[in-house]
Amino acid sequence: QKAQRHEAVKWVLVFAIGVCTGLVGLFVDFFVRLFTQLKFRVVQSSVEECTEKGCLALSLLELLGFNLTFVFLASLLVLIQPVAAGSGIPEIKCYLNGVKVPGVVRLRTVVCKAMGVLFSVAGGLFVGKEGPMIHSGAVVGAGLPQFQSISLRKIQFNFPYFRSDRDKRDFVSAGAAAGVAAAFGAPIGGTLFSLEEGSSFWNQGLTWKVLFCSMAATFTLNFFRSGIQFGSWGSFQLPGLLNFGEFKCSESDKKCHLWTAVDLGFFILMGIVGGLLGATFNCLNKRLAKYRMRNVHPKPKLVRVLESLLVSLTTTVVVFVASMVLGECRQMSSTSHSGNDTLSLQGMSEDVNSSIKTFFCPNETYNDMATLFFNPQESAILQLFHQDGTFSPVTLSLFFLLYFLLSCWTYGISVPSGLFVPSLLCGAAFGRLVANLLKSYIGLDHIYSGTFALIGAAAFLGGVVRMTISLTVILIESTNEITYGLPIMITLMVAKWTGDFFNKGIYDIHVNLRGVPLLEWETEVEMDKLRASDIMEPNLTYVYPHTRIQSLVSILRTTVHHAFPVVTENRGNEREFMKGNQLISNNIKFKKSSILTRAGEQRKRSQSMKSYPSSELRNMCDEHIATEEPPEKEDLLQQMLERRYTPYPNLYPDQSPSEEWTMEERFRPLTFHGLILRSQLVTLLVRGVCYSESQSSASQPRLSYAEMSEDYPRYPDIHDLDLTLLNPRMIVDVTPYMNPSPFAVSPNTHVSQVFNLFRTMGLRHLPVVNAVGEIVGIITRHNLTHEFLQARLRQHYQTI
Repeated sequence: QKAQRHEAVKWVLVFAIGVCTGLVGLFVDFFVRLFTQLKFRVVQSSVEECTEKGCLALSLLELLGFNLTFVFLASLLVLIQPVAAGSGIPEIKCYLNGVKVPGVVRLRTVVCKAMGVLFSVAGGLFVGKEGPMIHSGAVVGAGLPQFQSISLRKIQFNFPYFRSDRDKRDFVSAGAAAGVAAAFGAPIGGTLFSLEEGSSFWNQGLTWKVLFCSMAATFTLNFFRSGIQFGSWGSFQLPGLLNFGEFKCSESDKKCHLWTAVDLGFFILMGIVGGLLGATFNCLNKRLAKYRMRNVHPKPKLVRVLESLLVSLTTTVVVFVASMVLGECRQMSSTSHSGNDTLSLQGMSEDVNSSIKTFFCPNETYNDMATLFFNPQESAILQLFHQDGTFSPVTLSLFFLLYFLLSCWTYGISVPSGLFVPSLLCGAAFGRLVANLLKSYIGLDHIYSGTFALIGAAAFLGGVVRMTISLTVILIESTNEITYGLPIMITLMVAKWTGDFFNKGIYDIHVNLRGVPLLEWETEVEMDKLRASDIMEPNLTYVYPHTRIQSLVSILRTTVHHAFPVVTENRGNEREFMKGNQLISNNIKFKKSSILTRAGEQRKRSQSMKSYPSSELRNMCDEHIATEEPPEKEDLLQQMLERRYTPYPNLYPDQSPSEEWTMEERFRPLTFHGLILRSQLVTLLVRGVCYSESQSSASQPRLSYAEMSEDYPRYPDIHDLDLTLLNPRMIVDVTPYMNPSPFAVSPNTHVSQVFNLFRTMGLRHLPVVNAVGEIVGIITRHNLTHEFLQARLRQHYQTI
């Protein structure tokens, strides 16, 4: 019943996460739309008046006033919570991979993120609101099941469920998927995004919950947006924040097809070009990010605000001047009304023709550059996908170049900013340019310009972010056109392969720049030349089963490790230590009982398998059964500890035993009993769990699991604790609280096996234990990073 209740609560929380993420998306979309419409309405009326009066400078100043104010507010919010800058996808990718980025899933982060992104989008920067939606959903997923927050300390609920990192990561996976689903109206794409880009550990049950959460987010957003914008509550007309509309040839054009087999060749070429453009974008952005890290971030925080204002100023001036000077007057197409009808059936808030701008153009014509620049980005994307009137190739080329450079400069400044929509818009202009050139110069009249715009958007976005499965499904779900599945998939694969030839995806680049030890899905083949003993950390900081408080405090205050092996030493003079020393005596007794238990287990196994155990344990076990006198046990223990130095004949190769055993000779042999976490040791000290030397360890107080995890996820810091009330000579028995059976590997295990175990099980620490149960090293995430493995591989080749 307890397990069923736990599962039921999990389903309720997953649904609540989806609903809350949808409401965050609704909040962002509503205010972005409100501010953007207000800004463009004021500036457009001013431009129309000043066209006759010749006061365009005033219109530019009005636009600058709006944009600089909004961007300034967005930058101030990032100063309050610096981790709210950018899209948040690299940070969430790191969190789901198992790296705790400070402050990434705090309540303050989601407030600053949601408020900041609506100001930065409304401020005319070339950024999108879809990336931050993923981060916002992840924060909701992390915080909601905890029912507590640092920012709201006074609000406390006694909610004992999900007090572990693994449960929290599962909910963050669901929240990130819900963010994608709300942004694009793509619940399946959101689930695949969470699987492809995020979680280290995944199971079948989690898939079902994440999909349910994504569906809840999509339909919550759909329900409220349809009701608010159309007044038809329950009609579900607007599935996501970004909707591509219906791709449909006009009925009057009989030659038109959405795409043909011949077009696939052009799509592959566009994928190659998209990969090259994406690699160029990533290379430029990486150089900019390095420049910022060297010259902007070390300076006072005000400099970051000034940089954001400079980018906003430049963007505004470029948009205004390009719209007024570089645009061409194009004839409106007579067939656009049929397209208009189909789009209105899709329930779009503004149909394509209503977003046309006629700056400086006579009747029945429109300014193509102003139509792209003086609209929200979603409207500009719809123009490129569905506008039947043509855009000049010169206009498309200039628009692509300006947008490419300015969006590259913008991504990385101190405002919340997404990259999906700018990349889609940039790629759509590239695809529309290709379609225009094919129509004008090669005479391919059958092609549908909207398809080429969509493929161009996919090629450029794939070249920048290098996602495959999830991006394919997101684009298919956003277009509601399954026939686009094959061309989108081929284009994305070609774009990814082309881009990967030069550099990594934009999110991986930013992860590397921050020095986060991210683990990929698998290691390179040549890494199997290394063994666990080649990459482990042999210098161990360990604790004994029974340890004095002063020793524990010293260890915790002088190290930053998050877990410690629990060991006993194999020393020949242990009998001398036992005389009159309760602490040493307790440790010896624990080790002896551990070895005898192990010997008994080995004996049972040998009898059932009709084979013989190792000589060491056989002697131990046989003589233990033969006689039950305690002195005899001690003698046997002593014999076993002395025999420990006789190596197993088949454990190591015969060629160079001296090289193989240097580590064994250099360090004292330590029998491994388990792992205990820093947080557990701190909790034991805070709650005074110990016993005095005059007492037995049975008198030590026992804590329940609920008491041990009460302070999760923010355990006290050992440096902030006042331990003056504790007697430093008191002893702590850690054995009831340690993990006695953690995952462990042999020193001879291949690195690929180590990596797969570490990655798929979501581990933090992996002890390396030899054949006689002694710990010889420990492997952490740092030991499995690409840079560390490369360095050890170079050492391996030098040794050879």
